[in-house]
Amino acid sequence: MESRSGGGEERPFRGGRASRQAKLSDYFDLLAWSLRTELLGANEAQALAREAGRREKEAAATLRRAVALRGAIYRICAAVIHGARPRASDLDLLNQELNVAHGRVRLAVGGDKLVWEWTDTKNALDRMLWHIADSAAEMLTTDDLTRLRGCPAEDCGWLFLDVSKNSRRHWCDMQTCGNLAKVRRFRQRQSS
Repeated sequence: MESRSGGGEERPFRGGRASRQAKLSDYFDLLAWSLRTELLGANEAQALAREAGRREKEAAATLRRAVALRGAIYRICAAVIHGARPRASDLDLLNQELNVAHGRVRLAVGGDKLVWEWTDTKNALDRMLWHIADSAAEMLTTDDLTRLRGCPAEDCGWLFLDVSKNSRRHWCDMQTCGNLAKVRRFRQRQSS
């Protein structure tokens, strides 16, 4: 509820082709990703790492849920990009995770206004999934989905929400896919 992406930048996420796909081999990879994406703070991640060591089966189950959720969100977004109807099974999976997440929120006082806050987070190994499901649902229901794009790079697979001013972003990341495409085109012209 509190981890919405800010304005002015693209919000990429991965799902498709393998070489740039985020590798989640174990729960600790999920924690590392959650830390990098600021879904968790360092202290939270360390506490969850200790907890995961004590609750290995639950940590493994959380990883399986995360991978399934990532796949469902990717397929839903890919369907939207291609003008197709998302599969009911993917929507069901996202809704299951939303039910878990929304069972963990409440209204609270935050300064001079009311805010949503997560409850019972202390030892919840799946707390990053609450953020992911909530953020995906928020994007799918409130953002301009005509700005949802798939990176055309051969070995990428990223999807991103183009929030650039003129809505003309082509690549998920100009520093990687965009530059690689430019280099490939240059080499093709040189060899012709």
